[in-house]
Amino acid sequence: MTKVVKVKCLRHVYPDKTEVKLCGLDFVVRAKEKVLILGPNGSGKTTLLNHIIGLLKPVEGEVRVLGVDPVKEFNFLRRRVGIVLQNVEEQIIGPTVWDDVALAPRNFGLNPREVQEMVETVLKEINIWHLKDKIPHYLSGGEKKKVALAGAMVMRPELLILDEPFDGLDPRSKKEILELLRKFNREFGTTIIMANHDVNLVPLIADKVYVISEGSIRLYGTPREIFSRLDVLRQAGLEPPLLVELFYELAQKGVAVDIPLTLEEARRQLLPLLCPGSP
Repeated sequence: MTKVVKVKCLRHVYPDKTEVKLCGLDFVVRAKEKVLILGPNGSGKTTLLNHIIGLLKPVEGEVRVLGVDPVKEFNFLRRRVGIVLQNVEEQIIGPTVWDDVALAPRNFGLNPREVQEMVETVLKEINIWHLKDKIPHYLSGGEKKKVALAGAMVMRPELLILDEPFDGLDPRSKKEILELLRKFNREFGTTIIMANHDVNLVPLIADKVYVISEGSIRLYGTPREIFSRLDVLRQAGLEPPLLVELFYELAQKGVAVDIPLTLEEARRQLLPLLCPGSP
């Protein structure tokens, strides 16, 4: 598949002389993948994303997005890349939800009829049509995330980048956002890159996972491959889900089980062991 993003051993120095270096494995994302960047707070996840979207320029290293340098070709990528920031308050600037979501198509000079159709479509897809006349400032955290997601998806970007999109959300809002992301990936082929520190979300959204910590991309693989390396996860300051830890310990003691990604997978393996003859 086509490489949508490639980052190779970047180094960045902030104005206060703080240096962030991310080397080790190359960071590569292919078309239509759902890729999770997993790491503890302060590990460099946001720095990596900011280089991918062209907000930061590396002192060393290579960054390519859709085949171009995102700093030099920022305007070229604006229409093709959607972004949801960690603090959505910083990107929701319209006086109403409708106006905010309409900002991008208006800025690209689309005619009013096109803008109307695009905004109406995405608001209904995300199920926030009823919020169209609301003032964003007074919305709940989950509603603001959905508004930001609508603004990012209104132009039907090839690539969607999200920084800690579930931070501060209740379980219901997390589930709704997850379902929307899977829908966009499935129906529109949207490539998704997401930074996150919660290992429990790995099997719910990711095709591939990069684990980063202390200036290094330490591990890459499928969710099942990542969960089979508890040593690396712990070295990176991440605790595995309890279900994964239980099955890992069982496997270490010689029990014939595989690492499960869901409760159903765990049930299918445990029931025959605990209750022989059970379906």
